[in-house]
Amino acid sequence: MTGISEVLYQLYAKAIVLLAYMLIELVLLIQYLKSDKRSSTTITTTQYLRFVEEKNPTILYTKSMMQQLDPVECRVCLNEFHEGDQLRNLKCHHAFHRDCLDKWLQQSFATCPLCRIKLLPDYVVAKYQNNHHNHYQRNNTEVEYYEGNDDQLILFLSSLRGSNRTLHRYL
Repeated sequence: MTGISEVLYQLYAKAIVLLAYMLIELVLLIQYLKSDKRSSTTITTTQYLRFVEEKNPTILYTKSMMQQLDPVECRVCLNEFHEGDQLRNLKCHHAFHRDCLDKWLQQSFATCPLCRIKLLPDYVVAKYQNNHHNHYQRNNTEVEYYEGNDDQLILFLSSLRGSNRTLHRYL
């Protein structure tokens, strides 16, 4: 009787381990499918800037804000803020002209230009950069070729290599 109960106990333990393993695999599969959907889609510049606006709304600069903002200039364009300028005051309390910051965010990794704190979630930036990178590749079909003399190229490469004889062996 003890032998049967021991076999059943081992079978029960193996079944529990197998179920736990299958549950972990299922969770990983679901996470993979969710992340794959996120990264496969792209967003346009307009959608990206709309998301920036949601996270960091535009405010109008007034003279009364002068005491609140230090410094009172945009650190991207280095111009002082003037009454009526459209600003973005970030969660890190750095302020920039809206257009200056929007250009920065389109070219950078969605971080504050001063302290580099993340301003947008990584998946939004990845979607935008995928779209931006694909657009750049489609429009940038020009290929650059070396237009110099072959002897000049050999001389330059051999000077980097240290020996003229070594390079001629491969040409």
